[in-house]
Amino acid sequence: MNSFCKQRRNLPFWMHITGIRAIFTKSLDLACAQEKRKNWESVVGLEVHAQIKTSSKLFSGSANKFASPANSLVSLFDCAIPGTLPVLNKKAVEAALLTALALNCNVNLVSEFDRKHYFYADMPAGYQITQQRLPLASDGYLDFAVFSSAVHKAAYKKQSKIKQLQLEQDSGKSLHEESCSGSLIDLNRAGVGLMELVFEPDLKDGEEAVACVSELIRTLEALETCDCKMEEGSLRVDANISVNKPGETFGTRTEVKNLNSLRALARSIDYEIVRQIEVLEKGGKITNETRGYDPQQKITLSMRDKEEKQDYRYMPEPNLLPLSLLQLKLDPSDFRVRIPVLPEQERTMLMEKYQLSLETAIQLVNGRNIDYFLNVMDSLPNLPVKKVCSLLLTDLLGLLHKDEKTIQECQINPRQFAKIVELVKNKKISHSASQNLLLLLYRGDLRHPEQVVEEEGWTMINDPKQLEAICKQIISENPKSVAAFRAGKAKIFKSLAAQLKKECNDKYDMGDATQTLKRLLEEKKNV
Repeated sequence: MNSFCKQRRNLPFWMHITGIRAIFTKSLDLACAQEKRKNWESVVGLEVHAQIKTSSKLFSGSANKFASPANSLVSLFDCAIPGTLPVLNKKAVEAALLTALALNCNVNLVSEFDRKHYFYADMPAGYQITQQRLPLASDGYLDFAVFSSAVHKAAYKKQSKIKQLQLEQDSGKSLHEESCSGSLIDLNRAGVGLMELVFEPDLKDGEEAVACVSELIRTLEALETCDCKMEEGSLRVDANISVNKPGETFGTRTEVKNLNSLRALARSIDYEIVRQIEVLEKGGKITNETRGYDPQQKITLSMRDKEEKQDYRYMPEPNLLPLSLLQLKLDPSDFRVRIPVLPEQERTMLMEKYQLSLETAIQLVNGRNIDYFLNVMDSLPNLPVKKVCSLLLTDLLGLLHKDEKTIQECQINPRQFAKIVELVKNKKISHSASQNLLLLLYRGDLRHPEQVVEEEGWTMINDPKQLEAICKQIISENPKSVAAFRAGKAKIFKSLAAQLKKECNDKYDMGDATQTLKRLLEEKKNV
């Protein structure tokens, strides 16, 4: 509250009151929303559209490249010139097959393409080629972990089932420019290969949805089947949300379309859950509709209703034969061996090999710090794992976060970092000195860690007699506190330990120091 008051010290009185009231009201609204959600169950299902990482489109030879000049990557087929025919991109099929196997799906050796009819300006043919009736794969699942360091809740594991994975075309883009009287169409994206992943409605809130999509992103990046740049539109998410009372059937759902960031995904879902609860508690009804998310207002807005089911007039695609993997010489058993180590396997390995907690394993894997950690552990033998994780996840990543850098951009190589941990382990430097050493090396100091410690005078003293002398001095200078401790007031020890820390001045191991002080106090106490 002090910083809040300082910022408003020179404001008029009414602005002070207004600002405080706004903060108070906002916190009350949040608390009320959380309280309301306790009496309801929320259900979330996701549909993810991931652009396949290929050099050309799904059914034409046009290049698949982001940020090219408008309408510069458009073939005759892409703009639906009569007489043109689709030619299936085998590389796209391979990528989708590898993804399906990594997501534990049942692969259909023969799948089929369909036409989904709808008339949008950015779909020149008036239909989209997709796989509605018999997709490439179905009945998969994705294991992931849910944990947020910003929220003090225990991490837990979760699984979301995948109904199907299908191949389909992407649409073009409509550009709504204020400078002209209409909309402009860019067909560069039209026909780019998509994998649509339809998840079952088995998530409960925005946090779980973000954890699920984050895990999917890491999986696709490991497979190199999608670059997952949400800001470029190469991965987009639709969220289906409903609420119901415990024990009742699922409520009417709404769909929030085209979420292109994890933040938008979380906020739109959580907003929609609270909105639906408020509507129902006021006696209203939820409309089956499509909604969009406004990131400025942080709310969802109605786009169109879905009460009358739209007739897409699905029909078999007459210009494409059924997709036979064996005819294309794509044997799923050959692709299984190409699946790399996936994030869930990495977390399990860390927990089993290094006895790490789930939370720590999540931070290492999900934050893409695992390679650095493993290189540190391989640099020197018998490094204390807890100390490595503490210095890495708290101190080093803290420095990188301030500069908005990743661990891959860090100037401290894994062996230097391992040497710092070893100096702490061998009681050559204190924890405080290790932080100072880390900061110097991070800022570009080219000296070896041992050289820095020696020249800066940070070497710890490991003489038990000197340590005991300091403890005896503390005892002699604080007779009242010592008497109170020996009379049974254990809390007094904290003040004595604080003085001891000041006297040690990072030159002695504080664990040894507090044990020595306690031993000397207990010895006299028991006499």
